[in-house]
Order: sequence, then C-alpha cells, then structure tokens
Amino acid sequence: MSTGALDSQRAARYAARKRVNGIAIALAMMAMLFGLVWLFWILFETISLGFAGLSFATLTQMTPPPNEDGGLANAIYGSAIMVGLATLVGAPIGIMAGIYLAEFDSKSWLAETTRFVNDILLSAPSIVVGLFVYSVVVSRFKTFSGYAGVVALALIVIPVVIRTTEDMLRLVPAGLREAAYALGAPKWKVIASITLKAARAGVITGILLAVARIAGETAPLLFTALSNQFWTSSLSEPMASLPVTIFKFAMSPYENWQKLAWAGVFLITVAVLGLNILARVITRQKS
Repeated sequence: MSTGALDSQRAARYAARKRVNGIAIALAMMAMLFGLVWLFWILFETISLGFAGLSFATLTQMTPPPNEDGGLANAIYGSAIMVGLATLVGAPIGIMAGIYLAEFDSKSWLAETTRFVNDILLSAPSIVVGLFVYSVVVSRFKTFSGYAGVVALALIVIPVVIRTTEDMLRLVPAGLREAAYALGAPKWKVIASITLKAARAGVITGILLAVARIAGETAPLLFTALSNQFWTSSLSEPMASLPVTIFKFAMSPYENWQKLAWAGVFLITVAVLGLNILARVITRQKS
C-alpha cells in the first residue's frame, strides 16, 4: 500500500474519531444543561417563594393553627437540638471505627464484615433506619421522643463518618508513620498526633457532609420524634423538626402553612449550602 493511501486512511480515521468526539461532547453538554435547568429552576422557586415567607415572626413564634399567624421557632429549635446531639453521638463513634479500620485491623474478616455492613447502611433508605429505631425504641417505651430521633439521625451519621475517616487516613503517607515509629512514639501517639492530624481536614469535611445529610431527613423523624406544635425542651417528648413541619405544612390546604413550608425549605437549603461550602473551604485550605 502506498504512502498516500496510508495517509488518507489515517485522515479518515482521525475525522471519524473527531466526529464521534464531537457527538460525545455535545451529548454531555446537553445532559449538563438539562440538569442545570432543573437545578436553577428549583433554586429559583425556593428562593422566590421561601424568601417571601421569611419574617421576624418566622424565627421567633411557634407553629400556628390554620389561618393564623405564627412561625417555625419550635421546629428550628428541635432540628438544631436533634441534629447537634446526633452529630455529637455519631461522629466520635464513626471516627473511632474509621481509625480502627485504617490503622489497626484493615484486612481481617471483622474489618471486611464491618465495611460490608457500613456500605449497606450508606446505601439503605433512611426510612429503614426510622422503622428500625421505631421498633427498638419507640414501641418499647410506648412514646415518640426526641431521644428516638437523635438515635435515628446518629445511625445515619455513623456510616458516613466511618467511610470518610478511613479513606482520609489511608491517604496519609506511610513515611509519616514510619518516621514517628523510628523516634519511639507509641501507636496511639502516632495516630493522635500524626495521622489523624494530617487527615483532619478530610475528617471534618466528612462530619459536615453527614450533618448536611441529616439536616433534611424527614422519614426517620416521622417514625421517631414525630412532631410537636408547641415548644418543648424535653427530649423524652415528641419534638418538632423543620423537615417534618415542612412535610406537614406543604401537604395542607392552608395558605399560611404553605407559606411557612416554603420558608422552612429556604432555611434548610441555605443551611445545607453553607455546610457544603464550609466543607469545600476547609478542604481547599488544607490542600
């Protein structure tokens, strides 16, 4: 075959690859634009309808009866308490389990089983967690409570933090550990002062992402904390939460409740967006 024929074949193959590449890029751009249209549409509706429902009363008054003025103070307080306590309970457990899997026992049957169960919990619907806590806590004590809501949310936090902590610790170079061992540092000291400190930004990011996930969970709280129209500081009683209140008010035919539901959606969206931005800022500063 002559050189000219080979060159023409190469040019034809190059042109074909270029056409295929152009089609692939065009399809990818169309898919991206399709997703962005819905995303910005949702954000526009959330901001326009939610911001219009915000007022000083929204943040300071209790959830009202139908067709009366009120706010979301008890729901905001309940969500903050349950999310905060769930994070305080679940984050240390997840960090310790992640440290065990990454530093002490990474290849045994126990470690593999733990990872398998953790992957199942990560992918399991949150309503399954809510039903489990309902059968273990609520049905046993014969009452819905804030404690049950905290347990359900903590069970969602734990697998996220375990996976993040283990992955971040595995990214720490082995040379840092070896240098510390060469200086005579015990293993617990190496973990506390070297590896965990080096992976601190990633671990904090995982905790913030777990908080962002549980902040908008509705199904687990419907089966555990239920709701409460009044202000309550007792975790042994049913407790209001922002996601459940949004669900209840959005499904109602009353205009004031629907307006408050959009305001609650706006507050949750801003909180989750802020947590995600904070996580990215922490990661970028570390890198």
